[in-house]
Amino acid sequence: MLGARGLTKSFGGFVAVDGVDLAVQEGELRSIIGPNGAGKTTLFNVLTNALTPSGGQVYFGGEEITDVPQHERPHMGLVRSFQSNQLFEEQTVLENVRIVAQTIEQGPFSFDLFRTGRRVAEEDAYEILERVGLAEQAHESAANLSHGDQRRLTIAMSLATDPSVLLLDEPTSGMGPTETEETAAMIESLQSEYDLTLVLIEHDMSIVLSMSDRITVLNRGQVLATGPPDEIQANDAVQTAYLGGMEDEL
Repeated sequence: MLGARGLTKSFGGFVAVDGVDLAVQEGELRSIIGPNGAGKTTLFNVLTNALTPSGGQVYFGGEEITDVPQHERPHMGLVRSFQSNQLFEEQTVLENVRIVAQTIEQGPFSFDLFRTGRRVAEEDAYEILERVGLAEQAHESAANLSHGDQRRLTIAMSLATDPSVLLLDEPTSGMGPTETEETAAMIESLQSEYDLTLVLIEHDMSIVLSMSDRITVLNRGQVLATGPPDEIQANDAVQTAYLGGMEDEL
């Protein structure tokens, strides 16, 4: 569903993503891990063309999309969330999701914003909010949500694009243990309900090891290892380069 071959991104003399090969299968939950500065978010940026690759190719559904503009990729089904919450903070929770759903369906300059298209988009938005546990806050301002609920709202907005491949950049960042567990369970449930292929950047190793079908480890912009959780957990190179003295946690 999503692939890369020799994908590279340089900033002057600094190579942030260095010849990455990636092959994510349909229906897979793939986690991307690595130390700070390993190139994880930059990889997401070049996969979605938020940053133009310096070299290599990106593939989606078996077709090369390296030159497809960033704004066209959600319409193809390739969608990502961000580390920071990208919200319309003065709008309600419902409006945040409705605006995305209607824009994807009708385009940003629809002349039907207040008629049938709006009603259908609101119905879709309510359904998504129920799935992520935010239906009761539908008419709250997005700015008034807790940090954890704002993270859920960003996922709801991503779902409103009707993705087939969803890239989530640290969806549990800033959450406590209980919120983290609840969000991880929600993500697993959504994957099944929406028939998603998921690629996840996540810092919580317990979540990574319990949820992932396969894990890709980045180090200094290169793929250090890829495999199922038990192989990654036992990989000496991963322990040395990334996990350091954290073997006991694994």
